[in-house]
Amino acid sequence: MLYPLKFKPRIKERIWGGQAILKKKGKAASRLAKDKLYGESWDLSSVKGDVSVVSNGFLKGNSLEEVIEVYMGELVGEENFERYGLGFPLLVKYLDCNDKLSVQVHPDDALAMERHDSFGKTEAWYVVDCKPGAAIYLGFKDLNITREEYIAAVAESRLADLLNRVEVKPGDVFFIPAGTVHALGAGIEVVEVQQTSDVTYRIYDWDRVDASGKGRELHTALAVDAIDFEADAELLHRKYDLAKGGEAKVIESPYFTMVLHDVADEKRLERSDIDSFIIYIALKGDAMVVADGNEESLAEGEVMLIPAETYDVTIKGNAQIMEVYVK
Repeated sequence: MLYPLKFKPRIKERIWGGQAILKKKGKAASRLAKDKLYGESWDLSSVKGDVSVVSNGFLKGNSLEEVIEVYMGELVGEENFERYGLGFPLLVKYLDCNDKLSVQVHPDDALAMERHDSFGKTEAWYVVDCKPGAAIYLGFKDLNITREEYIAAVAESRLADLLNRVEVKPGDVFFIPAGTVHALGAGIEVVEVQQTSDVTYRIYDWDRVDASGKGRELHTALAVDAIDFEADAELLHRKYDLAKGGEAKVIESPYFTMVLHDVADEKRLERSDIDSFIIYIALKGDAMVVADGNEESLAEGEVMLIPAETYDVTIKGNAQIMEVYVK
């Protein structure tokens, strides 16, 4: 019988990264060089070349793809297996943004399939921590900007002036559909949940250059057809109330559903109406997860995958937990 699965994080250097991931990922990051910048921890992934490996139980050492191949719908849900096969529909990351990320946009499913034989990339950010005054960039200040005005601004190096800057605080959630121009600012740590896709069009990189004076590649021409010029940051900022011991459904989309839980001592979650795996992410505090007689710890910052065949889960502890599934 399957059990709650945990995975070894895949930690990546980034020029905009910092040191927070070294602390957040604990033992998994203990062998990393302490003088380098780490921007991303890929905590659950089926991206080719970065497929997650199980770190607990009798399946330890097996890749996510190998486990799906054996257990199929029992692990991911029958409809998910029919649609995604040995792939996993979501990619979960932890990001430490010590500097601004590039301004970018992702194509939707149709455009990504046409150009890259890939799914598109709709994503969401949960702000775990941030410095005072930290901000993201989401869409344009002017919701009536035209394609022609955008192209002119890019050609004249004025794109930064058009971007909509949004200050953030811990606990903020943003839903970012494919086509939305966006960037994470400096001094922010986020949990990112996204469609499994690594297709990114970089459209501006704040005029950064490397030691040789060379900037990173931009994808200006590809990006134009992908952009939704009417994306409204007010609608994408998902505001919610989370009472002690309560829950809040903050995102419900065709790509994933996100629910936030406050666990005060013990909370039972019954999910027999969902034909899907469930991902739990400990946002704050530690917890113990009990499922089908199996008990697994979930430390702050860890990610856990609950098989679709498991309908009844109890979470013990005092913690805030993110729940994600594809319904």
